[in-house]
Amino acid sequence: MKLLLVYNPCAGHGRARRSLAEIEDLARELGLKVDTRLTGYHGHAAEIVGTADLEAFDGIIAAGGDGTVFETVSGLFRNPAGPAVPLGVIPMGTGNSFARDIGLRTGQARKALEIIAGGATRRVDVGRCRAGEHEYHYLNILGIGFVTDVTATAARLKILGSAAYTVGVVYQTGFLDIFRLRLELDGEVIERDTTFLEISNSRYTADFLMAPNASIDDGLLDITLLGPVSRRRLLRLFPTVFRGEHIHYDEVETFRARRITVVNEHPKTLSPDGELIGETPAEVECLHRALEVFC
Repeated sequence: MKLLLVYNPCAGHGRARRSLAEIEDLARELGLKVDTRLTGYHGHAAEIVGTADLEAFDGIIAAGGDGTVFETVSGLFRNPAGPAVPLGVIPMGTGNSFARDIGLRTGQARKALEIIAGGATRRVDVGRCRAGEHEYHYLNILGIGFVTDVTATAARLKILGSAAYTVGVVYQTGFLDIFRLRLELDGEVIERDTTFLEISNSRYTADFLMAPNASIDDGLLDITLLGPVSRRRLLRLFPTVFRGEHIHYDEVETFRARRITVVNEHPKTLSPDGELIGETPAEVECLHRALEVFC
């Protein structure tokens, strides 16, 4: 099996750089031929995959964090051949949210490569977002509001690992903002004052079980809305998100939809899979089982 290995040496705050030789040795041990391409800057993984000759490979591996997976998926959908080969994931970053939904934890390189070598695949849903001049595809989540502010803070604290998101929540609570949002969910219109909106394909956001009932192949995206809350109330609710229990509180609403339009009076930054790209208004759609993954 020949594979394109898209490798982010900066993942895990640079820890991935020290693991490259070991991963290449593991791949050879399992009979995998890998063509390694190191990413060198933001957006590089999307460029590598978007211009690759996919006919030369039996699959692609994204080795890094959620950002590397996001760029790799975006590159697959930009490639003239489309997502023509399966995607494998080696979780080596800060969040590794999608990896959790396919049974992998941070640093499990051998297990990830054994799954890929086994050749079993599963078709999963992909979220597609169009916002102004931007169009991209994602596997995990799209956030707006407080969760985007937390993402921005966590990006500056990656040395802390997944704890960066917890620190980001506590820090951003001091700058809590409530805004008016208009949503169209498969044709049904709702308006809410909200603290954040998250549109999930997978269950996890870093260590947070944000969408406990989400499924990566049901053809629907799970929407979580947090209404107006005080800073004290937000901090009291926060621990429940680790267990997915937040959805049972009155301040939280959940919905499911295939197509979602998001509009608000003042543009809000979007955060797909831990990146910061585009602003509202936005149109989001679930592409049912549009991508094959080693699983």
